[in-house]
Amino acid sequence: MQNSTSNFFLGIFLAMGLSVCGYFVSQTLYNSNAALNTAEAKGLAERRVQADKANWKLTFQVDSNDKENIPQLYSDAEQIQKTIIDLLTDNGFDQQEIEIGVIDYGLREFRDENQQLVDQKHSLVGSILVETEQVLLVSKVRANVNKLIAQGINIDNHAPSYTFTKLNEIKPDMLREATQNAKIAANEFAQIANVSVGGIRSARQGNFFIRDAGENYGDTKKIEKDVRVVTTITFYLTD
Repeated sequence: MQNSTSNFFLGIFLAMGLSVCGYFVSQTLYNSNAALNTAEAKGLAERRVQADKANWKLTFQVDSNDKENIPQLYSDAEQIQKTIIDLLTDNGFDQQEIEIGVIDYGLREFRDENQQLVDQKHSLVGSILVETEQVLLVSKVRANVNKLIAQGINIDNHAPSYTFTKLNEIKPDMLREATQNAKIAANEFAQIANVSVGGIRSARQGNFFIRDAGENYGDTKKIEKDVRVVTTITFYLTD
């Protein structure tokens, strides 16, 4: 009688154990299938934009071998500075866009093998910085500045730096486009698998990259820029 009772309860416990075990096995299979019924796709969005800000630096220099000529050097430097500023304003730049740097003095000494002074050069170097949203105007006026060089004025016409600062204005549309392109890619996969694309399970936004148009590196030399972003979207698939 005691053995029969023990066997009875043992059978109940085994049945309960198998039932619980079967539940977890079925849940594991269900979750596994849910994870498998997805498709990950990447979506690309690109824009060709124009720089909206330019930084352009001009430096000029006057020299003399005679220390007595330093006062005249300052007068010459101030005249060159005024000539450059007049050229910039006459061609459409506002005074607020022009930053005038200080005029720095420099001295170079030349000595022979006995360290005896044989010559010296006194130099004054000034700088003018243009920061503007009139991006297209910069390249036009640069050519006019080069005419001053032809007149014998020692000017260094530095290459401008062009930047695009309005990324936040185009981000939403680009992300929307990248997501749509990802869904197109997922639909192509789904057609092959004879399933349908459902909602989004997860999404990862890639970094936005700005490059000079047609270049793989650099983003400050050209007015035209390429903006690029890739999103990675995981979609649910349904039968």
